[in-house]
Amino acid sequence: MIDHLVIGGGISGLLTAYYLNQAGKRVCLLERGLVGRESSWAGGGIISPLYPWRYPQAVTQLVQWSQQEFPQLTEVLDAATRLDSELLQSGMLILDEPDEKAALQWGADTHSAISVIGAAQVASLEPALQEHPEHTLWMPDIYQVRNPRLVKALREYLLKNGVLIQENTEVTAILREHGQVTGVKTEQTEFKSAQVAVTCGAWSPGLWPSAEKPLPVKPIRGQMLMINSRPGLIKRIVLRDNHYVIPRNDGRILVGSTMEDVGFDKTTTQYAHDLLLKFAYDLMPILQDFKVERQWAGLRPGTPDNIPRIMQHTDIKGLFINAGHFRNGVVTAPASAKLLVNLMLNEQPILDPKPYS
Repeated sequence: MIDHLVIGGGISGLLTAYYLNQAGKRVCLLERGLVGRESSWAGGGIISPLYPWRYPQAVTQLVQWSQQEFPQLTEVLDAATRLDSELLQSGMLILDEPDEKAALQWGADTHSAISVIGAAQVASLEPALQEHPEHTLWMPDIYQVRNPRLVKALREYLLKNGVLIQENTEVTAILREHGQVTGVKTEQTEFKSAQVAVTCGAWSPGLWPSAEKPLPVKPIRGQMLMINSRPGLIKRIVLRDNHYVIPRNDGRILVGSTMEDVGFDKTTTQYAHDLLLKFAYDLMPILQDFKVERQWAGLRPGTPDNIPRIMQHTDIKGLFINAGHFRNGVVTAPASAKLLVNLMLNEQPILDPKPYS
């Protein structure tokens, strides 16, 4: 019998399976499509919230634990799979000024490196910028990861280490008897287990039994562009007005992103294309010399308070959830998955689980 079933093959599900596997458990992961092809693939891979001081303490705690974990995690995955996740310390320049006082106080409270720098230092750090504001926030310790490669490496690692991964397998119902989960039903068959983790992102509410209050997770569409430039043209993550550019090692530049409440519609739009391109060109005119390689959209699982739900079902023993990370799915993924596994295995939790229930 399988010890644990994980439903959903995004980064949350993959890391849940990873930590269960490290604990010596027999794990089966079920994914309705292909592993890592939804919001975990679609995001930018910044190992930080965009404006970290604007988030609740519960999110900050997940972020800080994860930031400490990422170097070790990617080292293990890279060594085992030879798939480079491209963890890179780019640093992040934040060109918005109004939050300066709050940002510096947050940095002092959380012991995070953040400072205000002037135009000359901005120009030195990122010459491609059109303007070099006198009051720019600089976070030198911020990393990024190539998230499509990270989820690919996780998939490969799990397969190498005995985790059963069933793709194109949609779960249609949670099976339970007398208040205890017994497994799941799919379109093809049933899988039996006394513990089931729902990690389906924006699709999680459809599988979470609720007699009274539905799970407060909803899809928020985000559209992005990729510009194919030359390596080294841009070196820093740059953030302004909730939009950003992220430079990859191979010269590709990610430009993102929109926030659209349109349900489960992943259609890309010309409006978003033009909006993001104007932002990129205004920020860094040199990008006009290069072609837009592609545009795509993903669905972030948002919650009203921006806090993910990481907990056991109140009425069904053995049924757990890890969902609702909104724009912070990658940066909070290691801590969220580890905390969920702590709860599943009745271990001492890495963080107080109360804020996530």
